[in-house]
Parts: sequence; C-alpha cells; structure tokens
Amino acid sequence: MTSKAAEAEMSSGDPAAYANRRADERVTAKFAVRFTQAEDAARALRVFSINVSAGGLCLRTRKAYDVGAQVRLSMDIEGEQFDLTGVVAWVRDEQEAIGVRFTDVSDDDRVRLHNVVERIKR
Repeated sequence: MTSKAAEAEMSSGDPAAYANRRADERVTAKFAVRFTQAEDAARALRVFSINVSAGGLCLRTRKAYDVGAQVRLSMDIEGEQFDLTGVVAWVRDEQEAIGVRFTDVSDDDRVRLHNVVERIKR
C-alpha cells in the first residue's frame, strides 16, 4: 500500500483500518517516554504513551514529527527499561499523537516487550 493510500485509509477513522495493519496486540498503557536525541529531548516535554505493543507505541506529544522520521526512545514499562529506535508511522496533529513502529529490536527486547504487554493486559 502506498503511503498516500495508507494515510487515506487511516484518516477515515475506521478502527478496522488500523487493526488490519498491526501484527502485535496493542494495549492501553500510560508511561513517560524520553527522546534520546538531544534535539528531540529539548523540544518534546512531557511525552506519554497512549498504548504499546511489541511492535510499537502511540505517543502524545506536542512536537511536530514527519512520517518516516527516525526516533530513539527510552522508557520504563512495568519495571523494564527499554532503549529503542523507531520510525514515525503516522501523525495526528489534532490529537497531538504519533505512532512509532519499533525498528532493529533485538530478540531479547521483543520478548521482554511481549511479556510487558501480557502483564498489562491482566
């Protein structure tokens, strides 16, 4: 699917459009997230997750990001520390939210993320 087609599908507001695109179950979870790049850390104050999965997360942030932007994130979820890289998959300016798809996740981090999601679900 082209990025314009994906954008049009996602902007329709149809939750099924998102569900069909995700490989990992996403759960609602609020925790602090820090951007580890200096230029992002200085401008993105009080960033919190909205939901998380083993493959990515949704963040509430007032800083503007472009789809495709690379980000480095640090977060503590349920007592587990993660330092991950990702790419901005979508942006919703009106909701001050971005979706980040994790990239280059080690097998160990993927297992830990999956376990954290399972704990949050309970």
